[in-house]
Amino acid sequence: MNKGTVKFYNVSKRFGFIKDADSDNEYFVHASGLIDKIKDDDEVTFELAEGKKGLNAINVKLAQ
Repeated sequence: MNKGTVKFYNVSKRFGFIKDADSDNEYFVHASGLIDKIKDDDEVTFELAEGKKGLNAINVKLAQ
């Protein structure tokens, strides 16, 4: 399970980006990959899956 911070999330467009805490990589996240509702600057945990344009964050939930 990866940890990161929501860099940007647009509720109306249903997508955004998460910055990985360990590697500083940024991953695309779509609303379909969310478990919890997220907003900018939230601390989250997530998994990665191959998407059409690279790795996507999935199973995204707020960090405890």
